Amino acid sequence: MDGSDYINIAAGTMKKAYETQRDTFAAVSERLAEAVETKHNIFVFGCSHAGILAEEVFYRTGGLAVINPIFFPGMMLNTRPVTMTSSLERLPGLGKIIFEKNRVAEGDVLILHSVSGRNSVPVDMALCAAGKGVTTVAITNLNYSRAVNSRHPSGKRLFEVCDFVIDNMGDVGDAAVEIDGLPEKIGPTSTAVGAALINALVIDSVNKMIADGIVPPVLMSANIDGGDEHNERVFKEYADNIFYM
Repeated sequence: MDGSDYINIAAGTMKKAYETQRDTFAAVSERLAEAVETKHNIFVFGCSHAGILAEEVFYRTGGLAVINPIFFPGMMLNTRPVTMTSSLERLPGLGKIIFEKNRVAEGDVLILHSVSGRNSVPVDMALCAAGKGVTTVAITNLNYSRAVNSRHPSGKRLFEVCDFVIDNMGDVGDAAVEIDGLPEKIGPTSTAVGAALINALVIDSVNKMIADGIVPPVLMSANIDGGDEHNERVFKEYADNIFYM
């Protein structure tokens, strides 16, 4: 197998994950649209590489301006040594602190990306959110998660504690490509597939807003004439729902 096989696997996984979970995507996008329309907030969080999805959808050309990333020092890939991220995401109680120190409140939506779904921090955050009336959405790998034990004191994995679950349908261990002579698989799919799925959620939610007669707060490229002015209007209108400015 080679790079072309990886492209085919990733593209096929994206399509399968979306097409077989249309009902879930419809329900989640409805909830996202409702949050925007009622001036509630949307947050995205992930640890280490899972946090790339939070970076993908905030302050993004063609994205919703009101999606807020939760970035925690020690959980991001600029942490040194980067192995600290693996230690911290297993730490019971830390997710509760992260949740409580952000502005997540009743009526908001919290999207949690964790491929294995086994570590304490995202599970902590989902449990805290449930107690605060916050809708939780897990983006995870069900085959992977069901193949491992939870590291959270409750014994629960992320898919077991969230309101909605989106399966990225990747391989156990995430890497998907086998090469003769190499004992390990190569080519993880979770970032490519996850980015496609979360952008699909954004698009579906924008369609619902338009159907409801709402002008979606979508950002333009700052490198297109008129982009800065358009974005400034959006930032001003939704100032109470944007926490990264």
